[in-house]
Amino acid sequence: MTLPATDTPPHCLDDVAVLMPAYNGQADVDLTLASFDERPLVHVLIVDDGSTPPIVAPELANMHIEVLRMPVNGGIERALEAGIDALAQRGYRYAARIDAGDRSVPQRLAKQRAFMEAHPHVAGLGMWTQVVTRAGEPLFMLTPPSDPADIRRLRFFRSCLAHPSMMLRIDAVRAVGNYRAMYRSAEDLDLFVRLMERYDCANLPELGLYYELNEGGISATRRRRQVLSTLRLQLRYFNVANPYDWLGLGKNLLHLVTPYRALQRVKRGLLAARASH
Repeated sequence: MTLPATDTPPHCLDDVAVLMPAYNGQADVDLTLASFDERPLVHVLIVDDGSTPPIVAPELANMHIEVLRMPVNGGIERALEAGIDALAQRGYRYAARIDAGDRSVPQRLAKQRAFMEAHPHVAGLGMWTQVVTRAGEPLFMLTPPSDPADIRRLRFFRSCLAHPSMMLRIDAVRAVGNYRAMYRSAEDLDLFVRLMERYDCANLPELGLYYELNEGGISATRRRRQVLSTLRLQLRYFNVANPYDWLGLGKNLLHLVTPYRALQRVKRGLLAARASH
């Protein structure tokens, strides 16, 4: 493969690659990749985390798809770490995250790349997210703040960066130690906190992703591990002068003792009430 040039013209995406880890779920992989609608060629790296049968790259127009096969199922953290390293070796500058089952909005990659080219200190850029059911029915919108200072202040109080909507600067991700397995099921927050120690993270304040709320996903089946990992991160990076760190700590302690479905009902109710106003 020819290495992407660092002076890629603005209408080209040759230095961007979609990074999607996958474990089984071929139909979800196909659905997600078919949702991309970009004018230039879209490059994709699927990290097959030991699927049985193995994930097969779908044949889609305007897409160059490569599959990196992990020898055994080692978890999303190791799959993402391997994916970032593989993209760096291939000369890509940006990794656009998405998960199997989610859907991209048209021109998402072009918009994010243009913003990051104009803001070189931004290492991670997310977008607003529409949460949907498995059938694609809308549930609620996630509209986190766009300003890096707000995101840094609120990082432990609310989810300010929707991981599958992110475009990441690959050299920055590797400079802070890449994805790690130290905080299982909270690998995204772990990475974002480390990025924000040296760079900025921001959001484009517009819809970029349709996120499928899957009751069998990490948030549901590994919820206790995720909450415990988040609490460990909060204690590791706790800022006593930031009131939102205290509020976030209390919030996650509450999450630890509250059933997942009850939390989802409360969250949907609060978001619906906010939307109605």
